Amino acid sequence: MATMLAGRLDLVTGKFGMEQVAIPEPGPGEVRIKVLAAGICLSDVHLIDGSLRLKPRPGFTAVTLGHEVAGVIEKLGEGTETWWKVGQRVLLQAGQTCGACALCMTRTGCLRPLTRGVDYDGGWAEYALARQDTLIAVPDMLPIEQAAILPDAVSTPYAAIVETAALRPAESVGLWGIGGLGAHGVQLVRAFGAAPIIAFDPLPEARERALALGADLALDPQQPDVREQVLSWTDGRGLDVALDLAGVAPVREQAQSVLAPRGRLVLVGLTPAPLTISQSIGFCVAMQQVRGHYGSRFEHLPQLVKLTRLGRLDFSRSVSAVLPLADAPLGVERLMKKQGNPIRLVLQP
Repeated sequence: MATMLAGRLDLVTGKFGMEQVAIPEPGPGEVRIKVLAAGICLSDVHLIDGSLRLKPRPGFTAVTLGHEVAGVIEKLGEGTETWWKVGQRVLLQAGQTCGACALCMTRTGCLRPLTRGVDYDGGWAEYALARQDTLIAVPDMLPIEQAAILPDAVSTPYAAIVETAALRPAESVGLWGIGGLGAHGVQLVRAFGAAPIIAFDPLPEARERALALGADLALDPQQPDVREQVLSWTDGRGLDVALDLAGVAPVREQAQSVLAPRGRLVLVGLTPAPLTISQSIGFCVAMQQVRGHYGSRFEHLPQLVKLTRLGRLDFSRSVSAVLPLADAPLGVERLMKKQGNPIRLVLQP
């Protein structure tokens, strides 16, 4: 039996490690990808440190992590469409529809979307399987490491901004957490005409990065004059859009305190902590909103590939380092400890 190296999370013990596993065979409508690049996301770190938990189920007691994946088609399964070719460069959607719910049957969405590297094996491996409807062609001019981080690291804040927040030109935006999602969020809201853009992060290096990427102001959220500064920069109104990209309960409390009338708080970062509306009467009178967000839709990735290909967006600064696949545990540790202030670390088999 031919084997490959993969980064596996044991769902029973919670332990993560590099293992030799069987090279998967593509089924009908699937392709096998030779992985060339796979991003390390903070969600992967949370799965490994236990702050996000996956429940084992019969026949699924371990999973290969990694939902930001790009590579080349290495083998076609039976019944794949003729436009997919062996050797073609592709990136993979970070998830897929379940294919069995009522919305899937009518092709109007999905009630139970599945996430790569969570609900099924991901791309921290030498090879990965993908359903053919989750593939996006990668143009030759786009480096494969940058292509790999478009799913999630870029597409999640993109979808949160253009769809969930429904950002309009000249609206004021605040972004909490200028890590992988936040760094791209700053670039995206600037591209779509936000003004002013205010970034919040306790790390000086992250605040400097926010300013370099286009923020108008970068604040330490722990400082006592945060509200006064926000009001000063927004003509006393507050923020039209507040993006929680950190998934930290105090962020949501602070964001509510600086929302403008009809402002939208969008929850992008994940946390199991309860959500509280501390001033619920004022929240209702001002007709403010809290909007949950998760992932992106299929059409967002082709849009991002097009915008990148034509030079409207540039994520060349986002790949902080490329590590061998075998060093996945080291990459996780570096991201966990924020060593080197990374935006994205990418694994290369």
